[in-house]
Amino acid sequence: MKRGRASRVVVIIIAVAALAYLLLLIPERAGREAVAPVKPATKQAFAWNQDAYWNALEKQYAELRKGGCRGIDADVGARLAGIKNLVGRISAQALAPDAPECGKLEEWMFVTAPLVSACNTGLLDYLNVAAAMRAAVKRQSEGWDMQSDAARITLYRLLYGSRGAVEEIMTQAPAGAFPALTMGTDEPSATPAVDIRNVRIHSGDILVSRGGAPTSALIARGNDYPGNFSHIAFVYVDPATNEAKIVEAHIEIGVVASTVEQYLADKKLRVMLLRPRANLPQLQKDPLLPHKAAEYAYQRATQGHVPYDFAMDYRDHAKLFCSEVASEAYERYGLHLWQGVSHISSPGLRRWLTAFGVKHFETQEPSDLEYDPQLTVVAEWRDPGTLKKDRIDNAVTEVMLEGAEKGDEISYQRFLLPLARIVKAYSMILNRFGKVGPIPEGMSATTALRTQEYMNRHKVIEERLSALAEQFKKEHGYEAPYWQLVNLAREAKGERGG
Repeated sequence: MKRGRASRVVVIIIAVAALAYLLLLIPERAGREAVAPVKPATKQAFAWNQDAYWNALEKQYAELRKGGCRGIDADVGARLAGIKNLVGRISAQALAPDAPECGKLEEWMFVTAPLVSACNTGLLDYLNVAAAMRAAVKRQSEGWDMQSDAARITLYRLLYGSRGAVEEIMTQAPAGAFPALTMGTDEPSATPAVDIRNVRIHSGDILVSRGGAPTSALIARGNDYPGNFSHIAFVYVDPATNEAKIVEAHIEIGVVASTVEQYLADKKLRVMLLRPRANLPQLQKDPLLPHKAAEYAYQRATQGHVPYDFAMDYRDHAKLFCSEVASEAYERYGLHLWQGVSHISSPGLRRWLTAFGVKHFETQEPSDLEYDPQLTVVAEWRDPGTLKKDRIDNAVTEVMLEGAEKGDEISYQRFLLPLARIVKAYSMILNRFGKVGPIPEGMSATTALRTQEYMNRHKVIEERLSALAEQFKKEHGYEAPYWQLVNLAREAKGERGG
């Protein structure tokens, strides 16, 4: 009797467990987690379409490395002097975005880079010229209509293009050839300040960075103007203690205020410091406006819980994503950042982001803040090791997004859904007590599985690409330039069959 009763209990337990498993397998109801049809985009993603040009520059670079550098110092010096003169002429007049001088400046920056890199001459001068060019172009853009395609394309080609040229040189340069810190324009500020990593940082400054996760690369590259940054943080300096706090939104815990040490402890592949221009009308009226905005953001982070906004709705401030932390605070004081709102137009990318919970495709992307003419680039930190990781991640992401446009989907293993839901329930319990769970607050179990699948795919291609890049370096004697990394990433993805 006892044995039979025990058997029935076991059968009942198994039946209940099986029923629970089957119930947990049921997909979320439509409208909550189902991927809705994506509305057509009103913009078009930017494309260089200059593969032949990049290959020609690489060919010139390779030939110079083989022994063509005799007497090159004078040539490089003359080219850099020409760029400086052109930057000076641009600074002395008001130009439209489509002015021929802008196209000439882009050309000269690109054609000079192979000489500087291949012959290891004029490196620091080239970095200084690039910084001066960026400052001059941003000053020009103060008078441009930032809602126009012409202004946006010119800014992107010159600022992102020159960044690409600089970082190709940095990637190929001998160890120790350039400093990790590159100074920009020391924009004056009346707000409280502290010294961090040899830079004077003011309350109201904005830190734009790139994380080390595959999803960080997706954020950086996933818009109409692919960039190099994935995260925004806001600096608040307490005037009483002279201590800096970093206010930022994390997907795991929402909006928080961290110490500088905590901020720097998170893996970052690069960091750029931006500051509002001192001559903005809002700051002329109230020089302490940036500090007031930073203080508001700090108080909101410390006086109550603000969840992370996965939908990326920069107009609704009940929840905040990283860019919104700074934009919402400044908005309260009359300074509207992101004069050129970011667009995500590619259908495949929109479909993928919808699967991750994004609902708004006109938003505020971290990379695009660099192009806002209201802000000055004060400094930037980067080094060869992080640049290499950044480039590998970018190339993998670009190739994966090519697959998205061809119909690739981010799916998940359905049999794992019940377990993910149990983990999500556990995470929700932890969230109720102010703790962080394995699945972030605001992220569903299904989205968590999709995110993990994306990261797994990225990792497989990244590992193969890293091996192919090392093989390229052995065969050619130099690091694969970015366009070659993209080609190698296509090869790596093909090996996977995806």
